[in-house]
Amino acid sequence: MLDRTPENFIALKNIEGQHVGIDLPLNQAHFPVPFYQGLEYPPPARGGWNIVHIGLTLPQAHLIFVCPEGCLRGVVLSAAELDLAQRFSTIAVGEENVLEGDMEAQVIEGVSHIIEELPQRPPAVLVYTSCIHQFLGSDIDLIYSQLRQRFPDIDFTDCYMFPIMRKSGPNPVEMMRQQLYSLLTPLPKDQMAVNIIGSDYPLPHDSDLYQLLTRHGFSVHEIGTCQDYAAYKQMAASSVNISILPSAIKAGELLAKNLGQTHVYLPLSFDYGEIEARLAKLCATLQVPYTPDKEAVAQAESALKQAQAVIGQTPIAIDYSAGPRPLSLTRMLLTHGFNVTDVYADAFEVEEQADFDKLQQLKPDLMIHPTEDVQMRVASRKRSEKTLAIGQKAAYFTGSDYFVNIIEGDGMYGLSAITRLAHLMTAAFETPKDTAALIPVKALNWGCSCVL
Repeated sequence: MLDRTPENFIALKNIEGQHVGIDLPLNQAHFPVPFYQGLEYPPPARGGWNIVHIGLTLPQAHLIFVCPEGCLRGVVLSAAELDLAQRFSTIAVGEENVLEGDMEAQVIEGVSHIIEELPQRPPAVLVYTSCIHQFLGSDIDLIYSQLRQRFPDIDFTDCYMFPIMRKSGPNPVEMMRQQLYSLLTPLPKDQMAVNIIGSDYPLPHDSDLYQLLTRHGFSVHEIGTCQDYAAYKQMAASSVNISILPSAIKAGELLAKNLGQTHVYLPLSFDYGEIEARLAKLCATLQVPYTPDKEAVAQAESALKQAQAVIGQTPIAIDYSAGPRPLSLTRMLLTHGFNVTDVYADAFEVEEQADFDKLQQLKPDLMIHPTEDVQMRVASRKRSEKTLAIGQKAAYFTGSDYFVNIIEGDGMYGLSAITRLAHLMTAAFETPKDTAALIPVKALNWGCSCVL
């Protein structure tokens, strides 16, 4: 049996090459999953978006969760903390429903009752069934066919609260991002309209991506900027969908299949060459010319130089919740003179392979830590020296009040993202935050309020 006591955190690797413990030098890490996947610990850094927040970005839609009461506690808090309980309802599944076998009837009648009691009829309803419905083989198709017959003026889509799917198949966030666009129906295509899909935050107007599109005359549409449900439905008229997060790929594939829209995946990166290659790929798809922006490169370099002059060799810790490419960010900062000492990530995206390999040469003693391993609950969260954290989980595990409060890249993209991040790092280094007050609140990070 493996010794999991605090005195023996650094244990031997298992036969699959995965490490059992809470810290590991990069040169001993296994890609893409460096740590043993077992019993998990959810750290109280709750600022990341979940399936509730994603669903709430659909304007004017009403969300209904059908789950056992224990599961409902978390989702209710997600809506209540954002003061959006008026767009959110629940149906509690009890033991009697399981024993009596009336799961389908409970959903149909419960959803019907909620709709009839709402002060205003919503144009769309997202119904979330849960693990219990799958365990019992509930007839989901029957449920939705009945609801659509009863309420032909409402668009219904099936959403899922399936923690059991976290490690196999599309995970809950991937599935939610996909279903968020499932209510779009075919429209004549506008060749000068483009959608940004699957992002939690609207694309900043100073972003390389936004600037490139608008400079060539394209209109940019995002669910987070739609003022009403009618504007959301118009997204079906766009000719191209752009996704920048791995969890949005399936949404892009669904829209390509259902609506005939072209899907372009442009993963986030902090490498100048990669950024230019992604933008060049987009321009080729749109059949417009691409010219590298040398001024944007100069601005990014200047911002990094100024930030490094302020931050110096202060240790920097980065976690995956700040963005899906922590190793790309780490590599960029290290090559610009910053002292990145720790990365918190349970696994890495496939796009990180080149960064992983390069960092093994550049900084082989870079420490990698899991965030969900059960042993992290008793890991020391005190640092003897000031640490700058990028991401809420890094702030929590290092005990630092000096942190950059961003989630999923904060909508940033391209060279402008590097410039902005350098400014955010400087501000975070100079002005401490109340970490204990900020990170327990769900979706409390830059940009959340403007979307929801």
